[in-house]
Amino acid sequence: MIDTIERRPIPSALRGLLPRAVTHEGIVVEQHIREGRFQRSLALVTAFASLLGGLEVTLEHYRGSYSQQVMYTPVFLSAALAVAGVGAALNRWAARVLLPVASLLLLVDGVLGFYFHVRGVARKPGGWRVPVMNVIMGPPLFAPLLLALNGYLGVIASLLRREDDPTARMPLDLPRGGLSGLRPRRVGHEGIVLEHRIREGRFQKNLAVAAGFAALLSGLEALYSHYKNNFTYPVEQWSPVVLGPLLCIAGAGTLWSRRIAHTLLPLSSLLALLDGGLGFFYHVRGALRRPGGRKLPLYNALYGPPLFVPLLLAASGAMGALASLLRRAD
Repeated sequence: MIDTIERRPIPSALRGLLPRAVTHEGIVVEQHIREGRFQRSLALVTAFASLLGGLEVTLEHYRGSYSQQVMYTPVFLSAALAVAGVGAALNRWAARVLLPVASLLLLVDGVLGFYFHVRGVARKPGGWRVPVMNVIMGPPLFAPLLLALNGYLGVIASLLRREDDPTARMPLDLPRGGLSGLRPRRVGHEGIVLEHRIREGRFQKNLAVAAGFAALLSGLEALYSHYKNNFTYPVEQWSPVVLGPLLCIAGAGTLWSRRIAHTLLPLSSLLALLDGGLGFFYHVRGALRRPGGRKLPLYNALYGPPLFVPLLLAASGAMGALASLLRRAD
């Protein structure tokens, strides 16, 4: 049997205030998301996020003079994922082959980068015996994991259906032969079920937890980054520290409550999205206010506030908002 997709139309009062084309397009977009038919859109979002992440890691590792060859890998892999994401939006083959390969490579590289950053903190004078000082002055601890989340989004995008695919429910066909014969039967079956749920847009819990995890890491990054200048601007600099854990709580609460998924999750996601955009504005303004301003753009981008880091919190908010529109596996 074909399951019917639950439709949540825009309230009539609000629909009357909006142009007909806007409400129609909004309903179509929401329907595509709830049916898992937004591969091209998410591939482009992944490409853009990878481009920004790659630029940020390029600047950060330039500060470290690329003292180790491994510091080049996230730069190249971010660029590769950006190209694969654009290619996936244009070509089905790229979406099924290039995008998952590039995404998995960046995902693994981000985990390895986290190990190297932890080791970098441990090698500073005093190591983990003086954690506050060395975490603040050492390599950004959670930045590699936030970059790895771009790989996670790429993997999700590679499993989705395209916007022009049929709306009927996909059959759960168990593959035979090939690599499936080498995997344990239980692992292979559960992997196929998970892929099937993603292709139908029924992975709200997974994406909500990922959004909460990303927001928590972004909040921790903001905490020790803003601690460096003693929270000179308290409202602006404390807001990401507060909103990160809030979105994390909302993402975790989605596992147990549909109400949280439809109330606290979209609210906290929207706040994180707006705060990240404002943070990007303030960071750009801070770089331009440094000595030299626009005359020394590279120098001020390197030694001023990290330009693209606030957008990581905004990306977490976008993931949470997307999760609130998806369906649950149950």
